[in-house]
Amino acid sequence: MTRILVVDDETQIRRALEVNLRTRGYEVDLAATGEDALTVAAEHLPDIVLLDLGLPGVDGIDVIRGLRGWTDLPIIVISARQDDVDKVAALDAGADDYVTKPFSISELLARVRAALRRHSPLPDEPNITTADFAIDLQSQRVTRNGTDVHLTPTEWAIVAYMARHAGRLVTQRQLLQRVWGPAYETETNYLRVHLAAIRRKLEPNPSQPRYFLTEPGVGYRFEPVLTQS
Repeated sequence: MTRILVVDDETQIRRALEVNLRTRGYEVDLAATGEDALTVAAEHLPDIVLLDLGLPGVDGIDVIRGLRGWTDLPIIVISARQDDVDKVAALDAGADDYVTKPFSISELLARVRAALRRHSPLPDEPNITTADFAIDLQSQRVTRNGTDVHLTPTEWAIVAYMARHAGRLVTQRQLLQRVWGPAYETETNYLRVHLAAIRRKLEPNPSQPRYFLTEPGVGYRFEPVLTQS
């Protein structure tokens, strides 16, 4: 049975989430502070964490960093903070997704299911096949209808990184650090130019992208309807 750790300092939210999650067959642990969250996570080893950022004591961002020191379990932030800077900070610290309060329980459950699917064990270098193209991470090839698509080394680096994080929001900073290095963290124009080129080569309609999506002010998300092998 899937175990979920809910971390929120508001008693009403903790209880509401506990009831809704238990009704749907999940095991639920609760924590009201950052310190408690780290302790409970270490003791009960949850499958996923739902985490508020505005916690007494240890802040939610530091909880993410603390968890990422020893586990890669999915972390979904549930927070009233709507500023892009908070979203970016949480995602850069290692969160997998960010849901803004107030939220519907159906949306949250869909995010939970998606995060758990992405976390399921897969081969180190899976093949990803969409309706319009295929990505072979091991041989570093992209094909359309069996024909190789020429990507520059930089374009390939972006595609490969996003493919390895399929369905997950990747911040501009993460991509810039990964592809160009720490000295280029603020060069967001680099990403816009290269994502435009990637869309022209892979998207069926580059002006209305289906796969390489922009999350305004935050980053990008690769959202294929995919099969993996």
